[in-house]
Amino acid sequence: MTERPAQPQAESTVSDEALAPLAWYAQRRPVYTGGNVATLLQGGRELFPALRDRIDRARHTVWMAVYIVSPEGQSSTVLQALMRAARRGVDVHVVVDGVGSREASPQLWQSMEQAGVKLAIYRPLHRLWSILDAGQWRRMHLKLCVVDERAAFIGGINLIDDHYDLTHGWSDTPRLDYAVEAQGPVVTPMLHTIKAMWTRAKVGRDWRDDWVHLAQDPNKLQHLREMWQRARLRLTPHEQSQLSAAEADDRPMRCAFVLRDNLRQRRTIELAALQAILQAKECVDIVTPYFYPRRALKRALKQAAARGIRVRLLLQGKLDYRIAGMAAQVLYGELQSQGIRIYEYQPAFLHAKVLCVDQQWATIGSSNLDPLSLLLNLEGNLLVRDAPFVAALSEKLASDFALSREVPPSASPGAGNWRTRWKRRWVAFVAKAYLWMAGATGRY
Repeated sequence: MTERPAQPQAESTVSDEALAPLAWYAQRRPVYTGGNVATLLQGGRELFPALRDRIDRARHTVWMAVYIVSPEGQSSTVLQALMRAARRGVDVHVVVDGVGSREASPQLWQSMEQAGVKLAIYRPLHRLWSILDAGQWRRMHLKLCVVDERAAFIGGINLIDDHYDLTHGWSDTPRLDYAVEAQGPVVTPMLHTIKAMWTRAKVGRDWRDDWVHLAQDPNKLQHLREMWQRARLRLTPHEQSQLSAAEADDRPMRCAFVLRDNLRQRRTIELAALQAILQAKECVDIVTPYFYPRRALKRALKQAAARGIRVRLLLQGKLDYRIAGMAAQVLYGELQSQGIRIYEYQPAFLHAKVLCVDQQWATIGSSNLDPLSLLLNLEGNLLVRDAPFVAALSEKLASDFALSREVPPSASPGAGNWRTRWKRRWVAFVAKAYLWMAGATGRY
């Protein structure tokens, strides 16, 4: 399957009325709505059955965007559900990343298309020298699915068995990861995002291009922002009558979908995390496999610890990529010297991307805290302001920390240690080279 060449960027003729349902995209900050329901799911062992059952009950549409697809093990149940849905007449669209899913067999794609699944591959690598194209370094790292425009799944879990790794093979212990099933107004921007990825993969452009054009007209953009203030998010494009209720609903759960792309939403995920850390009063828990954040995030974590807030990082103990592990480890001494506690997860690979603040706010999604996620990749996170949900997540994280090893400060050379300085320079060089190849400029 090949990606069609990008179409010429003709001047947009899309009216602001046509774009009104997409007005959430005009905001470069989280757009919270009330009246949502969010259910925490740990690992594929909880996600895949829930996803399979929801797809088996689908009546109209299934939209999915995912980075890695592997038919091995439990993930195959979801792939089979997608094909069953397509065969009974459900409109099924799936977009996969061309690098993340490169090891899936052509027979799998052929079987899905024969069943009626509308499949798109985002930026496939046709030849080795494709890596010279800067755009090929910017991958679709999303893990999203929306069924019947009512239920959405989001998190860090790919369509791959918990016990299977593309590089390291099978293991006895499942990797650590989290996802969320969501219902309510927050589903709408997730659906828009998947559709944008699918059309981008198929025809080379999507509705976000119209926003770039509109951004050149301040009056029209302001008009759309005002329309958003009046309309807020729709539960679905067909439920206009419920708009006023969705706008006025301040009940839990208040949720927001945040996107990181290379158009308008470049720093929305990062700034949401930064704001939460700066406003923390009691505790900050971060779980991520790849940790090499911007200076602003590091400074915010240090300032939080200096205010007496408990700041803990849960990182990889079992490394899948050595350079990623080194990138985090060179920061250990600097962070620990400011009172930040660092743990390494021991039982298996860690793939979760979670941030919990004060038992009141949390985010779960696809974004790591490293240059790839914060500057290059297409990412999506769910923000939740709901004490019961965050309490349930914190209880899960307490078990995860208990299974981890706290790195003693004495075992982490300070930033002035010559070995640490050498490693930091090496990591910085590799990171800058990668970002340069991807066309990213500016200081990180």
